[in-house]
Amino acid sequence: MTDLKGNTIFEGPAGRIEAILKEPLTEARRIAIVCHPHPLFGGTMHNKVVYRIAKAFENAGCAVLRFNFRGAGRSQGKHDQGSGEQEDLRASIRCMEEKYPNAEVWLAGFSFGSAVVLRAGCSDPSIRALVVAGVPVSKYDFGEVMACDKPLLFVQGELDEYGRAADLERFVAKLSGPKTLKIIEGVGHFFEGHLAELERAVSGFINSIK
Repeated sequence: MTDLKGNTIFEGPAGRIEAILKEPLTEARRIAIVCHPHPLFGGTMHNKVVYRIAKAFENAGCAVLRFNFRGAGRSQGKHDQGSGEQEDLRASIRCMEEKYPNAEVWLAGFSFGSAVVLRAGCSDPSIRALVVAGVPVSKYDFGEVMACDKPLLFVQGELDEYGRAADLERFVAKLSGPKTLKIIEGVGHFFEGHLAELERAVSGFINSIK
């Protein structure tokens, strides 16, 4: 990793990846990598939901990495419909594992980022747990993650237009591993006015996993 004007740069499969790394004051026992929403619709690592999820991990004493997928912000490359973005995530995992070889790895994502996290993280034996918010389960097929055996937190707005609560409940019920589902009432995809509630849900889940 190379520091550049307060941000962090690391090498990904499509070129340089722009990121922000927040390190705890003490040795990190856990690291968290947080993925952002769809870059073709303005999603970046600076998204408010991504920031609040990252903040929950920071407050729990984790080392936290937010990064821009290829083609977003100052990250090189072009958007790749989620496939190349999974490789960007895997590159970030390798980077953080090299920096914190004794820490367990958590993944988190919002919207498009949640889809990348589920697809790349469920099959990776190095990942301890996953946190996903605003999962677009009404838009994308997630059949390949049905056998995920890692602890999973789903946080969803009751009125999410990309992942209807009923669709997510059916999907979560079919998952084979341990999972927690938090539906926040009266809120849409971006958790408007309920970001603190989202952060509390993430914090509670982090603290529940020993």
